[in-house]
Amino acid sequence: MKNHKNHENHKNSVSASKFISLILRHHPETVGIALDEHGWANVEELIKGVQRTRFFDRKMLEEIVDSDEKQRYSFNEDKTLIRANQGHSILVDVELQAVKPPEYLYHGTGQKYVESIDRSGLMPKGRLYVHLSGDVDTAVKVGSRHGKAVVYRVSSGRMSRDGHVFYCSVNGVWLIKAVPVEYLEKEQRV
Repeated sequence: MKNHKNHENHKNSVSASKFISLILRHHPETVGIALDEHGWANVEELIKGVQRTRFFDRKMLEEIVDSDEKQRYSFNEDKTLIRANQGHSILVDVELQAVKPPEYLYHGTGQKYVESIDRSGLMPKGRLYVHLSGDVDTAVKVGSRHGKAVVYRVSSGRMSRDGHVFYCSVNGVWLIKAVPVEYLEKEQRV
């Protein structure tokens, strides 16, 4: 019986985490809250909003933030505000600092997107930025979410020298507005 309860708790936690992601990245109005210009939400308002749809409390929120393997969320110093670190489709400024990238970064995607990428480069689609990884393994994991993984190597050093601006979120995801085709090369070792 204990295993069943642990499984249910894990399922509820995953569901709540996905809901928090939806709220803090895309639709804060879903629970009747607003984000400030930097993407911060009032923690108490967020909890009350989520409680309209399910059991939810501060302890659960802190567990989601602490245990999220991708470190999607951050609290401010006194834990009165929370925000998603990246991945927004709504216009917010998460106060990223421009950072000089390594010579190469990587982008994982699914086979079904290759034709479009080969033609137009990497575009942010519904997000504010294209997300890049610092290593091939992470890019493969990301690409696998979309079917058969394809990994592109991005000549980020050359892009930077050519004037393109890179950012790195607090959880290590590299962000850029777009990657033109001439800076892309398919990785052969996927």
